[in-house]
Amino acid sequence: MATIEQIKQLREETGVSPIEIKKALEQSNGDLQKAKDLLRIWGQKVLNKKTSRETKSGLIETYLHSNAQTGVLLDIRCETDFVAKSPDFKNLAHEICLQIAAMKPMFVSELDIPEEFLEGEKRIYQEQVKDSGKPENIVNQILEGKLEKYKQGICLLSQPGLKTTQKQ
Repeated sequence: MATIEQIKQLREETGVSPIEIKKALEQSNGDLQKAKDLLRIWGQKVLNKKTSRETKSGLIETYLHSNAQTGVLLDIRCETDFVAKSPDFKNLAHEICLQIAAMKPMFVSELDIPEEFLEGEKRIYQEQVKDSGKPENIVNQILEGKLEKYKQGICLLSQPGLKTTQKQ
């Protein structure tokens, strides 16, 4: 039998609905770790189902800066027109437009960056640190850190502070 404290704890840790948590705790005989694992498995199944759904509805949001030199046109999609018409969805679209206008990302995600583009940056960074006298493993860590920071700056979904509706 799942206790209220266990349900509360898993709810805080995972953000999953209490009903699903209770089912997971019952199947795992009250073992919190096994319940978490079950919730992750179930979550992956739900995610797989949702990714195959078609997003037919949505809206077009625009933003034009007061200087009329920076503008954003965003096409954002969702599954239903009910969601598309909601104030929260419209606000999300507007916030994303502001983020794009402020940060000027070149790509949506890291997967969109061409490999040759990253190789060019990597060569520049290698040239910058080649005469530093640091051990090779430290140089590799520096290069990796510089590339990660660069990706954050040029990818919309990697930018810190990006507003999304997903719980972190």
